[in-house]
Amino acid sequence: MRKRRTRDCRIDVSCPTMTVPENVPPTEIPAALTALRNRIDEIDHQFLDLLAERHRVVGEVAAIKRECDVPIRDDCREAELLADRRTRAGRSGLSPEVIESLFRMVLWASRNRQAQLHAAVPLDMPPMRIAIIGAAGGMGGLMSSFLGDLDNEILAVDRDTRLTVEEAAAAADVTLVSVDIRETEEVIRRAGPHIDRGGLLTDVTSIKRAPVATMLESSEASVIGTHPLFGPGVHTMQGQRIAVTPARLVEGTDWMSWLTATLRAAGLVLLETTADDHDRVMAVVQVLTHYSTEVVGRTMRQLDVSIEETLRFTSPIYHLELLMTARHFAQSPDLYSAIQMSNPNTPEVMAAFREAAEAFESMMRSGDAAGFRDAFSDVAEFFGPFADTAMRESSHLIDRLVERS
Repeated sequence: MRKRRTRDCRIDVSCPTMTVPENVPPTEIPAALTALRNRIDEIDHQFLDLLAERHRVVGEVAAIKRECDVPIRDDCREAELLADRRTRAGRSGLSPEVIESLFRMVLWASRNRQAQLHAAVPLDMPPMRIAIIGAAGGMGGLMSSFLGDLDNEILAVDRDTRLTVEEAAAAADVTLVSVDIRETEEVIRRAGPHIDRGGLLTDVTSIKRAPVATMLESSEASVIGTHPLFGPGVHTMQGQRIAVTPARLVEGTDWMSWLTATLRAAGLVLLETTADDHDRVMAVVQVLTHYSTEVVGRTMRQLDVSIEETLRFTSPIYHLELLMTARHFAQSPDLYSAIQMSNPNTPEVMAAFREAAEAFESMMRSGDAAGFRDAFSDVAEFFGPFADTAMRESSHLIDRLVERS
């Protein structure tokens, strides 16, 4: 076999991120390659300068949108922009898929910038005095920062503050409860009687039926429950979803308009629902997914699986699933136990999970391949057209994961 001819190329060992095996002599980088790298750096710097110019123009866009009450997101405009960039990419010999992915990130950054500049905040929105109970917690801190950035006065209350729950509730226009699920109803009962009838009582708890009922019982104020469908560690609230459950709107007030405008100012997507419907759906979205993840993690622990060994043989989809499992267990057990043990629909979900697991176990133990195919097909039919969407979107996630590896 003929040996492949190679240039006398050497690795630049000055790079702090490069790991060089022992006993491998350092080699020089060819001058021609260095020149080309320098040219690429120049082009990238020009690209960054253009992005900075785009960033400045987006600031002007935000000002006009706020003045004219135009929403931050324009789906038609974004679709036209992406189609144009794909077409131009193809003409230039570039991958339309790669360019679309790049510009989706650019558009996301643009929307985030507009939200930071308060493009969605009505010019006539008055500042409020907002008591945030549990302000030192993750979500409480996030809400304090977000609402404070909108020029509201924040009354921060937590275990070690001199300001008490009762004092803050009496002084505030809006009282927001952001404490552990197990403590939420007790805190609501403390705050509720002190809230003015013309005020607003709300929460950010991941279940809604019991907290909303307690808010209604404990106060005469307007009551609107919320549930941010994201954690406090998000880099931005732009495009994140929040469930809103209006329960009582006192005549002569317009808290629903104020709350929706405030949440949309952060770029949040609002999902209006009822407390019962929310908890029923969350039993699947949260309880079922968390429960199944915990079973997988516990099983791996019992099998004493070597994470490093599995990663050597991992496919991108297994890598993604392993990341989500490990991410789950890297967070607070108190949070997840509270979420799953507080939902009134948890027993039904766990029973259905066990029944499904036992059915598949029975088929695999008996070698019932026909039964397995039928069960598999039945579930596939249940997912219907969403299966195609799942393939497309998960492929996008896998591509992004491979890019980072």
